Amino acid sequence: MDRLEAMSAFVAAAETGSLTAASRRLNMPLPTVSRKLAELEAHLGTRLLARSTRRLAVTDAGGIYFQSCRRILDEIAEAERAAAGELSAPKGDLVVTAPIVFGRLHVLPLVSEFLSLYPQINIRLLLSDRNAQLLEDHIDLAVRIGKLADSSMVAMRVGHVRWIVCGSTAFFAQHGIPARPEDLAGKPVVTFDALGSTSWTFTQPGKRRERAVEVCSRLWVNTAEAALDAAIAGVGLTRVLSYQAAGPVGKGLLQIALQPFEPAAAPVHLVHQAQGAMPFKLRSFLDFAAPRLRRRLDDIALEP
Repeated sequence: MDRLEAMSAFVAAAETGSLTAASRRLNMPLPTVSRKLAELEAHLGTRLLARSTRRLAVTDAGGIYFQSCRRILDEIAEAERAAAGELSAPKGDLVVTAPIVFGRLHVLPLVSEFLSLYPQINIRLLLSDRNAQLLEDHIDLAVRIGKLADSSMVAMRVGHVRWIVCGSTAFFAQHGIPARPEDLAGKPVVTFDALGSTSWTFTQPGKRRERAVEVCSRLWVNTAEAALDAAIAGVGLTRVLSYQAAGPVGKGLLQIALQPFEPAAAPVHLVHQAQGAMPFKLRSFLDFAAPRLRRRLDDIALEP
């Protein structure tokens, strides 16, 4: 039995909760993963995973063993990075994830510039509005928009974005500019799935308490870009994140309304796993990307 391979199979199964997911992560046939786990349990003389029809659960003994396996595998990976020079020189592969629109507009340009400066680093950029799991999906760095859940990850704040209500000049000329959230009653709006289609949240100036206001959705779309295009065409008001509307607002195609009633701004963080010696490739990218993202977010703040 290759003990390191068996430990890797166990850790992958414990972290993903599924033999199938562990098989995909390790690029190892499912029967091989199952066999290695069985061999490991037989070697240790104890059950490490409790199997059910839906998910694998780590046993008490498995939980203790998992922590040791995770530490051993991390130390091996760190030793390999050191031997390959990744801890002392900026080279190797990086996996970065970001929300789709933000990633396309603001992360991709930084990645392109970074690659031209660091020819020995390759980057895999994953754009998705789903918050991927860094450990399970083998991601080195994530751009997160919004309040972070408590975790063992390291987060570096680089700015914030706001939820804004906007419409075209022609729309406001016909329907009037709302002065209070209550003025949205009866006005046509364009919504998309990230926000829902029945109510928008606002705050009172000088107060923290948020309240929901019902809206009349004339058009529902599934992307912010489509919502903005419809708002520009005069279909209705829409509500998006400030960075999504920065272009149309800057060109005068859209006008912001209800700024004093906007909810709390959403923070933007760079998030990565906590680890002992950070690979030079990741440190180099953080040092490069963080100040540039801060400047970009300042430039598109659309502050009142």
